[in-house]
Amino acid sequence: MFRCRRCLAPSLLTAFIPLLYLAGCSDPSGPSIVEHNFGELECSLPEEAMVSGGVPPDGIPSLVDPEFVSAEDPSVDYLEETDRIIGFLTDGEAWAIPHNVGWWHEIVNVGFSSGLQLAVTYCPLTGSSLVFDRSAVDGRDFGVSGILFQNNLVMFDRGDPTSLWFQMGRQARCGPADGVTLPMFPAIETTWAGWKALHPETRVVTGDLDMGRNYRLYPYGNYEQTQELLFRQDDLDDSRFRKERTLGIPEDGGGGIVFPFGLLRMAECGSRAVVHEEARGGDVVVFWDQDVEGAMAFRPEADGVALTFRVVDDRILDQETGSEWRVDGLAVSGPLGGERLQKVAEAYVSFWFAWRAFHPESRVWPGVHEGS
Repeated sequence: MFRCRRCLAPSLLTAFIPLLYLAGCSDPSGPSIVEHNFGELECSLPEEAMVSGGVPPDGIPSLVDPEFVSAEDPSVDYLEETDRIIGFLTDGEAWAIPHNVGWWHEIVNVGFSSGLQLAVTYCPLTGSSLVFDRSAVDGRDFGVSGILFQNNLVMFDRGDPTSLWFQMGRQARCGPADGVTLPMFPAIETTWAGWKALHPETRVVTGDLDMGRNYRLYPYGNYEQTQELLFRQDDLDDSRFRKERTLGIPEDGGGGIVFPFGLLRMAECGSRAVVHEEARGGDVVVFWDQDVEGAMAFRPEADGVALTFRVVDDRILDQETGSEWRVDGLAVSGPLGGERLQKVAEAYVSFWFAWRAFHPESRVWPGVHEGS
């Protein structure tokens, strides 16, 4: 059966996109967007830098503990093999939250039997996938504020009083929690087919959420294929395609290092690539696997042994023991079989333009462009 994945019916597109544009214009003589939506919250950012995304708080409804089902469940027929998911491991299981769900809800609040409370977040406008540990807000749920900063999702916590949290900034910038950083939880973004190949036993968000959304339908037209943004943004870095996906490791002060997917593809030996770099004060290694269209950053050490990796005959091997490794950091054979590399929890995927806006001083691997 044919499914339209990257187009909208003209009537839906014309109704949806202009609403976003018009709502982004605020009356300078009236209350600020923050004040209008949340009352008197003090912010450490200029409030004029924030715009309305066209919906009120909770106008895009975040999810709380949705049902997870097996990959074979009939309700998962909303997913195609090439759709992208956010995958992570906890409580001895693999979990997947598809972008398809993120398009419509942007935040999925999930609690686990271990007591871990996560917020799995995806901003469709910046292509950014970040998973947060909610311990910094005592496990409170997050909602979608309806406010954007540099086209990026601004969240609010359901506290009294609330604070506003900037997804790619990874901290609160308005309200009593201003300046508090949200700890990140390690995750990887891959295709649905790629994640199932790595974790066939995965649990995934059901398509039967009774929310009135069509999770087969991408609601932003051809947004990912164009240079256009929905809201004006100055000082864009156009040295690469704006919507190219990147894996970035942030550092304080707008620094860090970023690995554009296009450059990782160029470094492939077969369908895989390995990159050794230094980031966040220590050595890191990035694995890239074209088969799953995913990249992840790790600390290059296992079982107390510092490791050096390379691609040999389309396999990722460590030079010290000859063990073979997967893109998600699991050794599948050799003396270290069964060991897992420590993931760099702060590493995340976003569009190129968004990464450069939030991390303008970052290095671009392999040194083709120093910070602007």
